[in-house]
Amino acid sequence: MAAPTTATGRALFDGAYWADPYPALGELRADEPVRRLDLPDGPMWLVTRYADVRAAFVDPRLSKDWRYTLPEEQRAAMPAAPTPMMLLMDPPDHTRLRKLVSRAFTVRRMEELRPRVQQIADELLADLPVTETVDLMAHYAFLLPVRVICELLGVPEADRDDFGRWSSTMVDESPQEEKRAAAQRLSQYLAELIERKRAQPDDALLSALTQVADDGDALSREELVAMAMMLLIAGHETTVNLIGNGVLALLTHPDQRATLAEKPEMWPTAVEELLRWDSPVTNTPVRFAAEPVEIAGTTIPAGAVVILGLSAANRDSGRFAEADELDVTRDDRGHVAFGYGLHHCLGAPLARIEGQVALQTLLTLRPGLALAVDPAELAYRRSVLVRGVTELPVTLS
Repeated sequence: MAAPTTATGRALFDGAYWADPYPALGELRADEPVRRLDLPDGPMWLVTRYADVRAAFVDPRLSKDWRYTLPEEQRAAMPAAPTPMMLLMDPPDHTRLRKLVSRAFTVRRMEELRPRVQQIADELLADLPVTETVDLMAHYAFLLPVRVICELLGVPEADRDDFGRWSSTMVDESPQEEKRAAAQRLSQYLAELIERKRAQPDDALLSALTQVADDGDALSREELVAMAMMLLIAGHETTVNLIGNGVLALLTHPDQRATLAEKPEMWPTAVEELLRWDSPVTNTPVRFAAEPVEIAGTTIPAGAVVILGLSAANRDSGRFAEADELDVTRDDRGHVAFGYGLHHCLGAPLARIEGQVALQTLLTLRPGLALAVDPAELAYRRSVLVRGVTELPVTLS
């Protein structure tokens, strides 16, 4: 299948697009703000303008119920979600699950983790050699959020490498059979871990989730496995790429790095700008049109698969002045890097803390940090969902 292109011939989801999708996304926003794309996994409709993306997030006609892709007479015989994962559900099922777990992810509770995040960042930096080239993705950007989310949930340290491989296979451009196999292995692992937590509870979140209840309601075994899978994958993929993309952005924009060195109080604002400028999650997971939906003058047919372009929306000059410019002093938090509405990222407070700590600590303690290769040589992950480099070779002094 030939990769789709813009009207002028720029590649979409292929070739040079992975390294720099923004010119192509800019053309779509201007010329085809709602566009059907024929991709290896099937046709999808991509929405790219900020106002349309925000509106689509709260449009009940864009459902999480995959059964809308089936003929009406077949829907009743199928489950609403292939697995009881909150990310794949509409209200009231989504509302019920989110209510049961949201109290564990309040801003206050996540802020209590900041000292531990700082300790992990310090330990990882202390272990990095200063006299040779280091892949910052493998030895810092990946390890920090994985350690944080695994400690938070109670995943044993010895199992974390397996988890990382399964997660990457599931979200990158991998054959469907490999994706399914990775999901099955992760699901089986989590089911066994949950049973161990039931028998031997600890003070980690996974044990707490086995006990959580509200008005007599509790998570079933299948819901626990699905919730743990979602938290583990979403809890590190966003932050891995926030750190990697953020480091790369600042190393290639020395004026912005200098601003932060002079005004370290700007780091929280800077992280919001880094999330906007090179979003770690580039598109949403899929939605399904429950009926024909008109967006920006284009009618998306009933049953269509729809994705919302987070990277595209966050570079929309109709919403952000000089949207293609990186400005760490930009005081505008309207980006949609964490989504919007009912499915706004549950772990956003934790991701912000990890991004702030990881980036500020690295750039402060390693002022000699520099890229070890030309930026044009960097390889990017081939994923419709996440955006980030596969490796980030740097020197620390």
